[in-house]
Amino acid sequence: MISEDPWSRPDLEDLRSVMESIGKADASHDRSAERLELSVPAEISTQRGNVISAMTREISRYGIGLLHKGSTPLGEVTVRMASDTKEFEYQVLMEWCRPCNNGMYISGGRFLSQTTPK
Repeated sequence: MISEDPWSRPDLEDLRSVMESIGKADASHDRSAERLELSVPAEISTQRGNVISAMTREISRYGIGLLHKGSTPLGEVTVRMASDTKEFEYQVLMEWCRPCNNGMYISGGRFLSQTTPK
């Protein structure tokens, strides 16, 4: 079910639906770091000042995968995430973004830097 606001943050049900539709890759990706599944609310701030609500999909020491409604531009963005006790802000080079079902997009990028947790 799509929410009233097309730009609202995806929820865990959206994430589950998308992950089930794309499935797990059988092919071995030549990745140098282990990726961990991570589903927490996030925000993507573009260079133009737009803020896109998102959910994280996975994270590694080198990069992050995100799920959001609407496309995000490629290039440098700021990604903010929060745990129960801290907020994290990362500069990320968004390297790809592709549509999936229900108007959702998955994207990924590599970390450029991390600011100090707040």
